[in-house]
Amino acid sequence: MSTTETMTAETVVEITPEECTARAGFYRLIAGAFVEEPTRAYLEALRSEASLGALAELGVAFDADVRDTPIERLEHDLACEYTAMFASSGGFPPVESVRRQGGFQQQAHTEICEVYRRNGFTVVPARFHVFEDNLGTELQFAAALLDRMGAALTAGDGAAARAAEKELKRFWALHLGLWVRGYASLVAKASEHSFYREMARLLRAFAESELETLGVNVLDEDGGRYKAPKPEMPAGGTCGSAWS
Repeated sequence: MSTTETMTAETVVEITPEECTARAGFYRLIAGAFVEEPTRAYLEALRSEASLGALAELGVAFDADVRDTPIERLEHDLACEYTAMFASSGGFPPVESVRRQGGFQQQAHTEICEVYRRNGFTVVPARFHVFEDNLGTELQFAAALLDRMGAALTAGDGAAARAAEKELKRFWALHLGLWVRGYASLVAKASEHSFYREMARLLRAFAESELETLGVNVLDEDGGRYKAPKPEMPAGGTCGSAWS
């Protein structure tokens, strides 16, 4: 009997636990490129034969600067690229409130903190300070919702699965869907290293796939513009420092 056949007639979640796990894995893979400078462990996993093969099937084509560079040098090079694009003056941080409202800790950040609190997710310190509306953090939250959906489906809890799916749809409609596609286009054009070029392309393709899968139709507000808009409101407070 299929997963959907074990649910009640009200169930609209047409996905298996295994599919939830697979999609959550893609969220986390992409998140690792943006939440902070890629770690050695992340890069070693990325360059495994299995990972490169799976990514190649999706059209991801890293150049020799990813495939053949010694891991220590690759980690250094990507730290420099990360700083230049995302953390330096004149860069374009992967942060929703910056991209949508022109500054850190704007309205989007406040809304994101409330979403995390409502869903029982907490933030804890990591290697570096990471805003709650950082792209990587948002993707990790979406992955956690898919984990919750998969667990509910395994347990035969249709109501919990529907609730997690509804939250994921809302998160794309009110947050991720409003900025990540345009932002991905900007990163793909601006990057000098094939790692960020290809991860940005994967982000855009994955975002479009998720929006279609979830049935969410929302316009991208970012547009891949280099300069962010002026802040809409004074900066607010924080609700943590990194994703757990």
